[in-house]
Amino acid sequence: MLRTGLLAMAAVAVMTFLWQPAVAQEPPAAVIAALDKIVPGIRPDSIELSALPGIYEISIGPMVIYLSEDGRHLIQGDLVDLDSGKNYTRERRREHRRDSMASVNGRDMVVFGPEDAKYTVDVFTDIDCPYCVRLHNQMAEYNRLGIRIRYLAFPRAGISSSSYDKWVSVWCSDDRQTAMGDAKNGKRIPAKKCDSPVKQQFALGRAVGVRGTPSLILENGHMIPGYVQPRDLLEMIEENEAG
Repeated sequence: MLRTGLLAMAAVAVMTFLWQPAVAQEPPAAVIAALDKIVPGIRPDSIELSALPGIYEISIGPMVIYLSEDGRHLIQGDLVDLDSGKNYTRERRREHRRDSMASVNGRDMVVFGPEDAKYTVDVFTDIDCPYCVRLHNQMAEYNRLGIRIRYLAFPRAGISSSSYDKWVSVWCSDDRQTAMGDAKNGKRIPAKKCDSPVKQQFALGRAVGVRGTPSLILENGHMIPGYVQPRDLLEMIEENEAG
């Protein structure tokens, strides 16, 4: 059961991207052998000595696991320094999200707010979810507070759903911003098809750990699941920058 769960998580992690492993030093053969049993055929992003002596940290997309140097013991969960409060596992996941989002071309997003805005937040959004609509209808307030919102597609019901089709129609519209507002507020928009990044962005969302909408990702890779009021979001952004 454990192995099946890890395989499923790893499969999501590599759905969109293939990574080359970054190894600080050559890991023991026992670690490589154990990893091949756990997630056969899947190449990790990195294999590094963790902050815990004798324990290796393995990253596969947003999934982080730990293996003893003899390959016998697997640890799942967050590794935390109780003196400093640093959560090593959370930091690794955040780095993965940050790097993954940096690889997305801004032209493949539906953007609200000026390029010179003080802050930018990437939002995986569904056309039909109520809290996504609520966020969208406060767009002017987010922008007034210096927050630019960049939408990426995450049709929760999947790529065979009506929400997916709506996202494609929005993307293929002549005026994507207007079409997005109309679609989110229940107005009928012309059904259109064209080459779009919707499928790839849905896969990216799953790869970086999105499980629901809206999911907000800050510039440092920190993810905030769910709707956040404009002023509360500004406070969260400032706290993350300060921390």
